Amino acid sequence: MHAIILAAGVGKRLNTAHAAPKCLLEIEGKSLLERHYEHFDRLPIDHVSLCLGYESEAVAAAIPARWRDRTLVQLNPLYQLGSIVSLWTMRQVLAAGVEVLLMDADVLYDHTILERLVVREPGDLLLLDRDFEPGDEPVKICLDGDRIVEFGKQLDPGLRYTAIGESVGFFRFTPGMALELYRRASAYVADGRREAPHEEVLRDMVLDPALGFGVEDVSGLAWIEIDFPNDIERATRDILPRIHNNSH
Repeated sequence: MHAIILAAGVGKRLNTAHAAPKCLLEIEGKSLLERHYEHFDRLPIDHVSLCLGYESEAVAAAIPARWRDRTLVQLNPLYQLGSIVSLWTMRQVLAAGVEVLLMDADVLYDHTILERLVVREPGDLLLLDRDFEPGDEPVKICLDGDRIVEFGKQLDPGLRYTAIGESVGFFRFTPGMALELYRRASAYVADGRREAPHEEVLRDMVLDPALGFGVEDVSGLAWIEIDFPNDIERATRDILPRIHNNSH
């Protein structure tokens, strides 16, 4: 299995508290990047591809020595644009005919979350957490029974659904679906939609009834996406202690 980590962005909303790339943010003395690799150590992940842009040399230098011969660095010089460009930059991996994990770099999470995504029968899968704070920021997954009926930050007031949760930002793709993701990301770039977030093309795919994504419920497991300065405080005060408690 090949893990793709999108880590090219500047993280403008966090810069008042942390000027380095978000994946190098340290929580209790250990960076988010190092924590990703520690989780990979436990799982059948063979290779990692990092999409870098902002402060790429600093991030590349922080790759743990034990993983350097199995980590491919891909540079996105247009990292100031939408993250769809970062996704498209990973086209070589997406089209390689391998099973792929797609991951946001700026997440602190319990290792069990990644295990639930990886240690499953082969399939195309996204993660849902029903315990989330409502608002405009979370990327929401809405279900009508077992069917995904929405994936995005904004919901149509008339949308009918039976369950709702937040997307963790990690996805698993079979080789064929990874190739389809490459094709659709390429179409976005070719059409001039380079300012789009990569979640837009994911939404197109998730809502396509012909593709059939599954959902893994990880409610109750600790995680947080680091976007704002107060997320750092919450990660240290609330999330990391829960992660430590679950690891013993």
